[in-house]
Order: sequence, then structure tokens, then C-alpha cells
Amino acid sequence: MKALMIEGVERCAFHDIPEPVPGPGEVLIDVRHIGLCGSDLATFAGLNPLVALPRIPGHEIGGEIVCTGPDVPAEYAPGRRVIVVPYTACGSCTSCRQGRVNACRSNRTLGVQQDGGLSEKFVLPWGKLILNDVLAPRHLALVEPLSVGFHAVARGRVAKADRVVVIGCGMIGMGAIIGAAARGAKVIAVDVSAAKLEVAARWGAVETIDSSREDVAARVAELTGGDGADLVVEAVGLPATFTQAIDLVCFCGRVVYIGYCKAPVSYDTKFFNLKELDIMGSRNATADDFRAVIAYLEKPARAPDELISKVFAFGDAEQALPYWVKERASTLKIIIER
Repeated sequence: MKALMIEGVERCAFHDIPEPVPGPGEVLIDVRHIGLCGSDLATFAGLNPLVALPRIPGHEIGGEIVCTGPDVPAEYAPGRRVIVVPYTACGSCTSCRQGRVNACRSNRTLGVQQDGGLSEKFVLPWGKLILNDVLAPRHLALVEPLSVGFHAVARGRVAKADRVVVIGCGMIGMGAIIGAAARGAKVIAVDVSAAKLEVAARWGAVETIDSSREDVAARVAELTGGDGADLVVEAVGLPATFTQAIDLVCFCGRVVYIGYCKAPVSYDTKFFNLKELDIMGSRNATADDFRAVIAYLEKPARAPDELISKVFAFGDAEQALPYWVKERASTLKIIIER
């Protein structure tokens, strides 16, 4: 069967690999939709230190059950549609012992520390599949990336009437915008892309700031009566936005970092103390986050197709990452469809 492999920096191609066979407790799925993530783009650009090449990318997966191995519950029947939970958990590290399996010390995310699902078929343990025959097949691949943003919102303890600044309106940031707005927060979206800010405004941001044109700190101060944001969610992963989050948050506020910064960050740490901040990391998503996103997408305020920038047929998947490199400013989500 065919699988797309990132072979080297800005180099990918289809390869023939053996078709997998499900063992005990495993399910063979027909991969129907794959969303490309920022981590896939970073791998393609040679900027993902967690990845050894070559690598099959793809962890935002929607599919259909083909068959099962022994010892799989009967409800995982052929023809059922599924959403893939792409993380692993060892069950014994400190994170797992606390029930926070999304941050497992030994996690191996599909498409990152192990080969992903950008192939015709894929085998997974049945416990890593969420059955869903309600969402449109294409929208199954939106659940995982939005869940990461929902998890950051949960980490940030967003409450009604909170003023939340989200820096970065990619798909992960969009999940934070949607999740915070769904909790009744006033969301201020920040990005350099006018196209992404337009989407953010349609999906829950009450204010948008183009950081390439405006003084973000001055605008946030204006919008919050000089207080600053109750919560800042950083979803870019640059040193400048890491430090900006500390500047924008109010005294006794909260900062959640989703972005994975690939360079050292220098802080004036006095503001950690003077503001008595709660500063948190956010990694992956939990089953509760997946369920919250599914519930939201089953009754969305707007058509979820608005979140998809471009769809490539599986046979044209070699073109997808090069396209994203060229059209990064306007691209929110690319879906590969079989």
C-alpha cells in the first residue's frame, strides 16, 4: 500500500509499505482524512527536533473500520467511523500516575516519535479510537487539533467574562479561541495574518489585533481598561511571543504556553513575582477535551468547513506540504482526503 514519507528537508514522496494486519486488541482502519499539523510542517522544514527522518507524518486522523483482531469490543464493527487519539501513555510515569496521560513522559505521538497515518490503512489499539458516526467524515480530522486548544483553555481555568488573549490563530490557537468563547470568555485574537484573523472573528473572537500593524500591548490595555488579560494563551512558539504573553497578562493572571519554542527564551523574571502569575504548559489533549470538541462540532455555530483552507486528494499529497510552505500566511488547515 502507499504511504507518504518525509525523506529529508523539504523532500517527501510516496513509498510502498506492507499493509498492516491487526493483532489481538487491534483495529485496522481505512484512513479517509488526515489533517496536516504545524509539527508536520516543522518536520518537513527540518525544524522538529523530536523527529528522526524518514518519517510518515500525520496524527489528525479520521477513518473507517475495516476489520478487527481478537479481543476487540463488538461495537468496533466494520464500517464504523472513528477519530484517532494519536498519543501513547506508559501508565507508570508521574504524569500517568496523576491521571494526566496526555503529558506522559514516554509519549510517542503518531507522525512525530513514530510513523503517522498518512497512508492507505493503519492499525491501532481499539482504545485509541473514538467511534463517531455523527460528524461528517472530513470533520473527524478536525477534532484532534481543536482538542489541543480546548485543553489549553481547560489548563487556563477559563471562566465566563474572563478576558482571554490568544496569540496565534493557526488551528491550535483557533481551538483555544473557540474553547474560550464557548465558556463565555471575551476573546482577543492576535496574529499577523488578516485572513486568519477574519476566521477568528467568525469563530468567537470579539476583538482582533494585527500584530504586524498595531501595538499589541497598547491595544490590549485599551480593551481591558488598562488591566491586561486574565489569561494569555501562546500558540505560536517564538521567543518574542513567549515574552509578550507575560507583558499582556494582568496582575494575578494566567499564562498558558501551547507553542513549542525552538530557541532559548530570555525573560525579565521579576514580572513572574510582581504579578504573581500562574504560568502553565499545555501538551496534547485529554479524552475530556476530545469529547468537548466532538460535542461542539456536532452542533456548531458555523460550518466547520470554514476551518479547512485546502483539501488535497490522497494521490496529490506530495504537493500539500510544499503548498503550505508557500501559502503559510493564509493557510489554516490542510486536509488530505481519500
